[in-house]
Amino acid sequence: MDDLVKSCGYESQLFASAEEFLAFEQPSTIDCMLIDVKMPGLSGIELQAELNKHSKHPPVIFITSHKDERTRRTAMSGGAFAFLGKPVDIEKLIGYLESALGH
Repeated sequence: MDDLVKSCGYESQLFASAEEFLAFEQPSTIDCMLIDVKMPGLSGIELQAELNKHSKHPPVIFITSHKDERTRRTAMSGGAFAFLGKPVDIEKLIGYLESALGH
C-alpha cells in the first residue's frame, strides 16, 4: 500500500499497529487513513472508535479480507469513508483515496 500511495503522488506514513498510531505525536499531519480491520492489538474497528472520541480525525478507508456484512456496517456507521475487501481493486482504492483527500 505504501508504494501505491506514493505512486499517486501522496506522502505515506506506516504504523505497525493501532497503538503505534495512537502514540504518534503528530496525528494532525495525517489526511487520510487506510486501516486493516484485523491487526495485532487493537482492531481497525477499535481504532476507529478511538478516533471518533476526537472531534476532528482524518477520513478512514478500511481494507480487509474479513468482509462480513456486520463488520462493514459497523465500520460505515462509525463514519468510515469506504470499506474495501481484499484483494483490493486498485482503481476503486485510488478513487476513494482521491475523494477522501478532496481531489
